[in-house]
Amino acid sequence: MIRITLVAALLAVPAYAAERKEESCKYQGQVMAAVQAARLDRVAQADVEQVILDSEPAWPEKYSKAIPQLTAHIYAMKRRDLKATDFGPLLEQQCLENWEQIQAMQKQLKSN
Repeated sequence: MIRITLVAALLAVPAYAAERKEESCKYQGQVMAAVQAARLDRVAQADVEQVILDSEPAWPEKYSKAIPQLTAHIYAMKRRDLKATDFGPLLEQQCLENWEQIQAMQKQLKSN
C-alpha cells in the first residue's frame, strides 16, 4: 500500500533531467515531508498548498507544483499511519531506487 502510493506520488512530482537525481529526490522528499507535517498539524486539505507556500520552502519553486497531488495522497491516509511513518525520507529513497523507471514512465505519459 505505502509503496504503491509513493510510486503514484513520484509520478506526480515533476522530474527535471537537468538536475541530478539526488538533488531532485531530496526536494521531492522535502515536499512530501511538508505535506505530511501540514496534515499532522491539522491544516485543512484545501489550505495545505497556501500554508506551505507561505512558509517559503527551501526547494525550487517548480517542485511546489506537486503539492496538490501529494496532498491528495497524504490526506487519503489515516493520521495514525502518518504518525508511524516518515514519508519524506521514504519518498526520497524510493525516488533514488526507481529513478530510471520513473523517468521512463513520465516520458511515456508525456507522449500520450
